[in-house]
Parts: sequence; structure tokens; C-alpha cells
Amino acid sequence: MVAPAVALAAASAASRRSWRRLFRWRAPGSRAPCRPVCTARGLPGGNEYDLLVIGGGSGGLACAKEAADFGKKVAIMDYVVPSPRGTSWGLGGTCVNVGCIPKKLMHQAALLGGALEDAHHYGWDVAPSAPHNWQQMATAVQNHIKSLNWGHRVQLQERNVKYFNIHGSFVDDHTVRGFTKAGKETLVTADHIVLATGGRPRYPEDVEGAKEYGITSDDLFWLKKSPGKTLVVGASYVSLECAGFLTGFGLDTTVMMRSIPLRGFDQQMALLVTDYMESHGTKFLKYCTMRKLEKFEDQRLQVTWHNHEVGREETGVFDTVMWAVGRVPETRHLNLEKVGVTLHPDSQKILVSASEATSVAHIYAIGDITEGRPELTPTAIMAGKLLARRLFGHSAELMDYDNVATTVFTPLEYGCVGLSEEEAERRYGQEGIEVYHAYYKPLEFTVTERDSSQCYIKMVCLRGEDQRILGLHFLGPNAGEVIQGFALGIKCGATYSQMKKTVGIHPTSAEEVTKLWITKRSGLPATVTGC
Repeated sequence: MVAPAVALAAASAASRRSWRRLFRWRAPGSRAPCRPVCTARGLPGGNEYDLLVIGGGSGGLACAKEAADFGKKVAIMDYVVPSPRGTSWGLGGTCVNVGCIPKKLMHQAALLGGALEDAHHYGWDVAPSAPHNWQQMATAVQNHIKSLNWGHRVQLQERNVKYFNIHGSFVDDHTVRGFTKAGKETLVTADHIVLATGGRPRYPEDVEGAKEYGITSDDLFWLKKSPGKTLVVGASYVSLECAGFLTGFGLDTTVMMRSIPLRGFDQQMALLVTDYMESHGTKFLKYCTMRKLEKFEDQRLQVTWHNHEVGREETGVFDTVMWAVGRVPETRHLNLEKVGVTLHPDSQKILVSASEATSVAHIYAIGDITEGRPELTPTAIMAGKLLARRLFGHSAELMDYDNVATTVFTPLEYGCVGLSEEEAERRYGQEGIEVYHAYYKPLEFTVTERDSSQCYIKMVCLRGEDQRILGLHFLGPNAGEVIQGFALGIKCGATYSQMKKTVGIHPTSAEEVTKLWITKRSGLPATVTGC
């Protein structure tokens, strides 16, 4: 055992640990040997953990578990600050609790409502419409989420990953301090620290009553009763997905858009998405900005907005107003300025290198908290795993953020991989690209005579002999399942000529991709009429 004098000399004068934390003494009568607890740098044995991950979302969990599989001593620190409406949740981050998982389940619930309308065309003697029970659906969805929370806890325990349910911030570049709900201080030291705290929905700062009376997606998925007549403010994928399934439940739903829908996505596809939604019941207030929210005695909300098209203020009454105007990174509480981690001056996201390294050598960041990265769960997971392998598994493989596929789960789903037509044009010029496209009708839409006017496929290629595929965009049923398969080929550098040699699976919507032959340049009608 190290002598106390030696230990105290080794600990720096600025150390914030008490003598009681430096050593774990043998209790009277105990047979366990005395041993130091290595919680201060400079002590024999170094830091307490090989890796500390701050943030228990998909990326952080993946990184922690991967590092533990290499036999490293790992800790993960996670704490959910309740939303302004008091909503909180368990381990797993945005995707599990208030993002991908509940969103897809509620999207599926809305699709089933549409299937009821189709069923009698196929011989099923069912009512074409039925009332939706929000409470029953919400209970089932929330129970599934809680099972995932528990599963993550179990997986960490199986790997001996220490879980701290505390809100942590830096004391120095190897030390993070947090407080339990009971107010007890906890100090954790680690050789390597990974920041994976993600983001939270943004509230507008210039709208009176925004926080007091509005909710966000953080709250929507945990509501115990139906939101009723709802105004969704914003034109992001979060806004359109939520508005889509709310309309599917039969709720009076309106989307307020300041400018364009799905900023950052291909705009032709984005407008087709909103056209479909509008033709199927979702209302849109276009070129409008919010002014204020007021609450009546009956709990309804009066909304005042400015309509820029007509140049005047207008009002409406809703049961619920949901903000979907972007997200902010969870960097403010981390005390990053204390250790010198550099943030982007505008977004306040962390600047990282290709290896996910921050401006501090042993501090890394992954996922939505990082500048210039896609805000997607699978990218955070892969980045976390690859980072752990580089740190502890003698790997040099970096995360490749190009050609990452994604899907917007609007009523008519939109899947894409690669460049938008606009981005391809910016990079290669209008004469440098060839765009193949087609409107098609899914077979399942035919018997029911469902509207398919927005079912559309677009393939953006380089002009040249082989025409390498730069981007693929698919609007139609099961878009995520369709685009996932093609994503591999495009990731591997697939060309239009190779796609034309691919035999499609008949009859599927996906086979329409392999049959594309009409170019925008030709000016020919893009409607598919048969084989």
C-alpha cells in the first residue's frame, strides 16, 4: 500500500478530492485488504476508468459497450433534464425515448388506420373508419420504450459498465463532477472521455408563451391523452412526421411553415411530400411566423401569427401547439470552456476531426453534438463503435459519413441516399449530371384506387460513360426498406449502367428503380405505363 505522504505528494495541490476519496479503507473486522481508489490523476494506477462516456443515447451506449468488450474499465454518465412541461425518461437517449422508436410506432398506427379504409376493397367486412384510442396506443408504445430502457441497463451490467445517473460537467480535462438527485457529489476520472449528449428541441425565444404553453416532441410521445386539435410549428422532418401521424389518427392538424419544407433534403421531393400530406387532410399555413401563445380558461390556446403572403396578423384556436423548429446541442452544462473544447460559434456544436477528436487530445465527441455530422442514430452508433476500436482495438478505421441513407416517415414515406439534385448541380454543374425519374403506381394502390400522384423516384447520376450514381430518392410506401438495399450499391460506387443490368423483383415498388430510363433532359413524360 502506498504511504499517505507519498500519495499526498503525488496528488496535485489543485486536486478536488478529499483524503477520504483517495483511499478506500478496510472496515473494522473486514478481511478485505486496504487498497487505494484511483480517482485522481498522478496517483499510482492513473485514472479510475479507461473510458468515460457522457451521454446515454445510442452513440454513447454503443461506444461504451464496444470499449467494455475490449476488457476496458468503462463508465457512462447520463441524466435527462425534464422538459419545461416536466417530461423525462430513462436510459437510451432521444431515439429510444422521444425519437425514432415512438415515432415509427405511431406512424405505423396511422398506417393501420389507412389500411382499414383499404380493407373492404379487398373483401374484408370491416368498417372503413374507426375511432382511434390515443391512450391505448400511448400505453403500448410507452411500455415498449420502458422495456428498451431496462434492456440497456441490463446490457451495461453484463459488460460491467458503471452507470451514473447524474448530470456531469468538467472539473478538469480528466475529471467530471456531478450530483445525484439527493445532492451527493460524485467525481469520476478517466483516461479518455467521449461526449455524446445529443440535442434537445429548440424553443423560439421571441414568441410570448412559447415555453409556458407549447410542447415539443419530447412531450408528445409521452402524452397520456390525445393532443386534440394540434398546430405543429416548423417544417423539419420532426414536424412533418408528427403532423402526418396525428392526421392519420383523425385529428385536426395544421403545420405552420416559415419557408421551405425539409431544409437540406431534395426540394422537389420535399414538395411532393407536403403535397401528399395536404391532399390527405393535413392543413398548412405557409410563409407564416408565430407571434404569441395565450391560454384560455378552458385550457385551449389562442395562437397569433403573421402571414407574410397577405401581410397581416391572423389568429386561431388549438388544443395543442407543438414546436418543431430545430434542435440545440446539449453542450451548455458541460463546462467545456474549463477544459478548452472548441465549439462552433453559431451552432454551439463541438468541432471534431475525422477521428472524432476535439481540440483536447483525449476528449472526443460523437453524434448530434458534433458539427457537420448527420443527426442520425445509425451514424452515431457506428461512429461510437469505430472510435472505441481505434482507442482500444488497434484499429485505424474512420467513420465514413458519405452516402448515408435515411428516411422521413411521413404518410407517404421519403427515402434517400447520396446527393440531392440541388447539391449535385452545385458540385458538378447542370451539364455535369443526368437525372432519371419516374412517377409510378404501387400495385397495392390499384384495387383501392388510392392517390399515387406523388409516388416518384429520382436517380441523380454523373454524366459520362458509366454514369456513377450520386443520389437516389424514393417517395412511396416502405421507402426505408426500399432505399436500404440500394444504399449498399451506391456506397460501393454503383453506376447507372450496373443498375440497368439489375433484375427487379416483380411486382414491387422497388423494381421501378431498376427500370428508370426517362431523363429530365429529354423532356419526355415521366409516368410509368407498364413493363
